[in-house]
Amino acid sequence: MANFAELPFKGLTPLAEHDPVLYDIIEREKNRQWRGLELIASENFTSKAVIDCLGSALTNKYAEGMPGARYYGGAEEVDKVEVLCMDRALQAYGLSPDEWGVNVQPYSGSPANFAVYTGLLKPHDRIMGLDLPSGGHLTHGFYTYSKKEGTRKAVSATSVYFESLPYRVHPETGLVDYDQLQRDAGLFKPALIVCGGSAYSREWDYKRFREIADENGSLLMMDMAHISGLIATQEQGNPFEYCDVVTTTTHKSLRGPRAGMIFYKKDSRDFETKINQAVFPALQGGPHMHQIGGVATQLLEVMTPEFKAYQVQTKKNAAALSDKLVSLGHSIASGGTSNHLILWDLKPHKVTGSKMEKICDACNITLNKNCVPGDRSAITPGGVRIGAPALTTRKFLESDFEAVALLLDRTVKLAQEIQAKSGPKLKDFQAALVGHPGVKGIKDDVNKMATSFPFPSFDPAEMKYKNISGPDAA
Repeated sequence: MANFAELPFKGLTPLAEHDPVLYDIIEREKNRQWRGLELIASENFTSKAVIDCLGSALTNKYAEGMPGARYYGGAEEVDKVEVLCMDRALQAYGLSPDEWGVNVQPYSGSPANFAVYTGLLKPHDRIMGLDLPSGGHLTHGFYTYSKKEGTRKAVSATSVYFESLPYRVHPETGLVDYDQLQRDAGLFKPALIVCGGSAYSREWDYKRFREIADENGSLLMMDMAHISGLIATQEQGNPFEYCDVVTTTTHKSLRGPRAGMIFYKKDSRDFETKINQAVFPALQGGPHMHQIGGVATQLLEVMTPEFKAYQVQTKKNAAALSDKLVSLGHSIASGGTSNHLILWDLKPHKVTGSKMEKICDACNITLNKNCVPGDRSAITPGGVRIGAPALTTRKFLESDFEAVALLLDRTVKLAQEIQAKSGPKLKDFQAALVGHPGVKGIKDDVNKMATSFPFPSFDPAEMKYKNISGPDAA
């Protein structure tokens, strides 16, 4: 055995030397992000300042408990970080610290939601949230049913530990069916109603939600994860006027690191104690202080005129993309968008969302398969979800998104052409994409377009791989 005292100190060895295999993978991922068109609505490109926090000394510190009441010593500085983050969170959303509190420790949005359920509900209490095929999120409660086995399956933990009944969008308008929600809530009597979703392109009628909640003695929670940046800049309606609790992720439109926050009303119901104790010790261990630092510095940016302009442009870009696709003869759920995303209904083209996602991947366009109104299953969705935040961060404007629409139009037509030869099976379709000249043509145009725009987080000139066609290109 080697003498420890005589071994060299390697604590300052950079990743490129310490683990060249992992370093190479990360450099390839940088290249992929830089040369592609990122259209996943839940993704964004964060700043160098946030990246600096995520790779800082804050990652070394355990800090179980709340500021000023930690279970470990040495928390003087990280206490300041968390208090700063909490203060900025309230400021960013224009909230009075006398009326609202916030917990910034959730590791992401799903743990944030489950902490609310854990703290404020009893096991088997009833929850109503937007159905997953209608654009809701798994954590709002979701079941599937197997005709073959004749059994119901709870897909998310929300539906395992609580009784959930989803509400839906109207199949013709693509908008939340508030009348049906009111009728169902009157029968189901939920303890909690959740508004918010992961694939809904229109505004939320918080006043109507509040009325329905009050009719049934329900708590009202908004999951604003997708539109939190738009809400912070008053580019979407204000859920804090009507809701008891508001949760959010901190990436997506907020453009921070991947983490979560829970805002709660301060009143006689003592949500503060219940939610804080649900986060820790009930569900989590020590908070990730490097994430909280990243959230804090991003919230500083959120309160700037530049961030307001970014959100305004994001909405303009999403609308421009939607309008251009419609002008090209394509179908958009609900007829358009009021926020940062659109749902493209591919059923008229007889191309599944799964196939569109795969061919876009092959062309260096990143989006995701998604249910659209009328779909019955999230497994075989009839459309794709497209978001504007990431490319807007890269300084794309309306005309650029119109050019993106033309690329998407070419791609879906190519998908139809390939499917006509490959047949209906996804695996055969994927095999036909390999080496296809049409795919290469679109990919080359995508690479040329994407690499002409600036990129945050890192300098493309310093990347290991600078080939716009990717590190594996011939």
